[in-house]
Amino acid sequence: MVRREIRTPQLPEKLVPFFLVRPEWLDRWHEEALDPDLPIVDPHYHLWTMAGNEYLLTDLVADMKQGHNVWAAVAVEGRTGYRTDGPAELRAVGETELLIDQLNRLDPAQVAGLQPCAGIVAHADLRLGAAVEGVLEAHKRAAGNRLRGIRLGASTHPDPSLRLTLSQPPLGLLLDADFRKGFSLLKARDLSFDASVYHPQIPDLVDLAHAFPDTTIILNHMGTPLGVGPYAGRRNEVFSEWRAHLADLATCSNVNVKIGGFGIPGLGLDFSTYLDPPSSEELASAWRPYIETCVEIFGAERCMFESDFPVDKGMFSYGCFWNATKIVSRQYTLDERKALFSGTAARVYRLSRH
Repeated sequence: MVRREIRTPQLPEKLVPFFLVRPEWLDRWHEEALDPDLPIVDPHYHLWTMAGNEYLLTDLVADMKQGHNVWAAVAVEGRTGYRTDGPAELRAVGETELLIDQLNRLDPAQVAGLQPCAGIVAHADLRLGAAVEGVLEAHKRAAGNRLRGIRLGASTHPDPSLRLTLSQPPLGLLLDADFRKGFSLLKARDLSFDASVYHPQIPDLVDLAHAFPDTTIILNHMGTPLGVGPYAGRRNEVFSEWRAHLADLATCSNVNVKIGGFGIPGLGLDFSTYLDPPSSEELASAWRPYIETCVEIFGAERCMFESDFPVDKGMFSYGCFWNATKIVSRQYTLDERKALFSGTAARVYRLSRH
């Protein structure tokens, strides 16, 4: 199909944390699922209730049924459904309650064989120190046996143009003494930590991982090697710096990596301006260096592909995401592919197929 780009060379006046999902645009391109029998666990999606950009469990199930063998998915905190009253530190428990409510409302016939909320990574402000214990227990009660970990987003940068998240975490969060007091409670509760950082912050994560070698840590979105703002036009330089940071992080055996987040605007791989959505071949070509680097450094047994939907849905469809990762991963052995698509995620988040 002939494709015409409608890019402009200038960056937008204000960088955004995500692109809006445009169903009519996504409908302009469809593909059959490649390797449809390959088992998949999607270890990273969000529930959103933002007007004009909703993504509920019914939407996830529809995506899971696009022809790929996605049998389970893990919900990661997205600052959605918070309680509107009560103690501030407990309001995030509302998101866990919303997930379980959504799960209970699903038609069993529509989700037969699927686990759309096999695990939950909830939000808790670990800077509360020992006082965060009450928040962890509240999430556990709300989630039942589905609570697997905690995420407190740390992605931030001193350049104000790179504040691309819905929250505004302080610089040096992972090094903060109070944060680490709260973090120290995770291991005893069999909870992992999902780390959301930009690539210049990876050294802070290395320090954290060395300080708590028995706590499982999952690097989200490959550490987001930035490609916008002051990093625009410096992709090779950024890639080298990001790769070196990953090599340092890989020395920490308690760290695993989610390969994804390719649709995050901060990465600078913008397909949203295409007249038609990108094909899986186009995506694979752009993503290959990042995927290959993660697998080379960490090994497939410590890497897992993540959709990061609906954040990334503003740039490509769910089906094309999995097709693109399957194209790039064909160079790996069957065991390595099994690890990348389901094995690592199932191990890290303690999932089993019913």
